[in-house]
Amino acid sequence: MRRYFDSKEELLLELAERGWHEWSLLLTARLADARDLTPERTADAVAGTLAAQPLFCDLLTHVPLSLEGDVDIERARRFKTNSFTSYNAIVDTLTGAGTMTGAQVQDLITVALGLTANLWQISHPTPTLAALYAQNPRWEHVALDFEPRLTRLLRATATGLTAGG
Repeated sequence: MRRYFDSKEELLLELAERGWHEWSLLLTARLADARDLTPERTADAVAGTLAAQPLFCDLLTHVPLSLEGDVDIERARRFKTNSFTSYNAIVDTLTGAGTMTGAQVQDLITVALGLTANLWQISHPTPTLAALYAQNPRWEHVALDFEPRLTRLLRATATGLTAGG
């Protein structure tokens, strides 16, 4: 791998970049014939397509924390350029298929990314934490079911974003 990547951070950033592209393709395919999606159905599409990409979900935590800052500037520029291209395609797809405005969709995606970065880690505990939760049943609520929780929270967000203008 060192022949192709200068560091593990560069490799992981490459995988995150591909994750953005794959998310864009997956969402576009899922909504190819969709029209007049409600905010709730828009949220469902975002949550479902994110949940379908476990590696991307896992990397969303690490990209802003370390991966972007631990590569050279040209690699960071390429990541930003390509991830923003995918982001724009996602926003355009959701805006074109639904009733939410572009600004509302951008806010929904912002919330989705933040929730995914956090909830994915929590819902997939390390073996140590899983054993701890098994020993302390009061704490096992922390290891939540990712997609249903993300869907519910994004539906609430989408509904709130579109309520009352």
